[in-house]
Amino acid sequence: MPLDERLLEILACPKCKGELEYRAGKGREALICHPCGLKFKVDEGIPIMLIDEARPL
Repeated sequence: MPLDERLLEILACPKCKGELEYRAGKGREALICHPCGLKFKVDEGIPIMLIDEARPL
């Protein structure tokens, strides 16, 4: 289930407040922050925007 475009427009990285790139593939979804090098999981269409839950790229 892709994220709503309106939601993607307002979401920002919780660490640096930068733009996020949405990626989806093989049943996995994520939001990527390139400046921070972090990947935030999207679980059943809900972005998990906790810095402690993010994974490095």
